[in-house]
Amino acid sequence: MFAAVARWPKQRWPWVLLSFSALTLLLVALYFQYGMSLGPCTKCVYQRFAIVGILLAGLVGMWGRESALLRWSAYIGWAVAASWGLKIAHDQVLVEELVKNGGFSTCAVFAEFPSWLPLDSWIPFIFNPTGVCGDVAWQFLGYSMPFWMRIVFAVYLLAVLVVMASQLKKHKYNPYD
Repeated sequence: MFAAVARWPKQRWPWVLLSFSALTLLLVALYFQYGMSLGPCTKCVYQRFAIVGILLAGLVGMWGRESALLRWSAYIGWAVAASWGLKIAHDQVLVEELVKNGGFSTCAVFAEFPSWLPLDSWIPFIFNPTGVCGDVAWQFLGYSMPFWMRIVFAVYLLAVLVVMASQLKKHKYNPYD
């Protein structure tokens, strides 16, 4: 099984699947924003940025799957985006729990992207926060969106760690596997 996983990154379909899954999540987020009128808070916008990072890592991997340098760049980008997204989603869950328990917490009103990458100015329909942190406006099976995004990012992170680990082990090729 591990040897099969080691061969996947040199094929196109796993990278397409990675990019497609991230694009689907981004489109769902836009549906929540524009179709259901649920404005994203700053932390939601940062999670969108992490999803875009995973999408871009998938595209780099897809186009550079034959190059070890580009593949490893894609792995690292995927891992960084998934880790950062997991941290932001976890922080948002903690804010929601604090507010639910009667505490007070909020996040920044404006996104704080670097001056050289002002995504909230360049692509405001995706990256401009219009919601409030701690406000639970949507639930599925009794859990909020940041809870589910924490699971999504954890799965992305686990997947990239398995793929990276499979690349570090030398596998014997068996054509009958």
